[in-house]
Amino acid sequence: MSAVLAIDVGGTHVKMRTSASEERREFESGPMLTATAMAEGVKRLTSDWSFDRATIGLPTPIVDNRPAHEPVNLGAGWVDFDFQAACGVPTKLINDAAMQAVGSYAGGRMLFLGLGTGLGSCFIVDHRIVPMELAHLPYRKGRTFEDYVGLRGMERLGKKSWRKHVSAVAGILGAALLPDEIVFGGGNAQRLKELPPHCRLGDNTLAFIGGFRLWEREWMQPAPHRADSP
Repeated sequence: MSAVLAIDVGGTHVKMRTSASEERREFESGPMLTATAMAEGVKRLTSDWSFDRATIGLPTPIVDNRPAHEPVNLGAGWVDFDFQAACGVPTKLINDAAMQAVGSYAGGRMLFLGLGTGLGSCFIVDHRIVPMELAHLPYRKGRTFEDYVGLRGMERLGKKSWRKHVSAVAGILGAALLPDEIVFGGGNAQRLKELPPHCRLGDNTLAFIGGFRLWEREWMQPAPHRADSP
């Protein structure tokens, strides 16, 4: 039976799993992790796994199955790297927030907000993926959404104030995009005590499910985008 390898590249760890098994493996990433080092680490840890397709979630916008620019919180060499040659199988790239969003999707119009080192975002409408870069839009006092609800915001404001801003940001974006629901994912989503209306918690492990789903027929149609969009 064929299997998909899903690789979730984050700011602190690179995590892997195949659709044929529940086993997960990982290694540390960080600001010095290059694309070559990532590929070598994945190859080393998956040498005894069998798969014939791969999906890689990267913390950067993806255009035409390639990174649009270098990830902010990782090392260099991602834009021009040949991911398919490194994996040795057909390979799809997707923004890491979008990959977790696909895994979290349950139908209709869903806005995904990834509360991690930064703020990841993705909008899905009837299985059509619309990646977004909402993190750096202006929010308050010359600062962005990410400055308030990302990790730096939580450290600067404290958890109580951070939770209030998460709720406020969800309200603003929900009013603008009119989703049926908002899903909070990312490593800091579990720090929320109460959820705003029409919101639910996701789970980081759903990024793997998103990586597998991208090879299913209903997810094979990409959303249209401008040449300069993520």
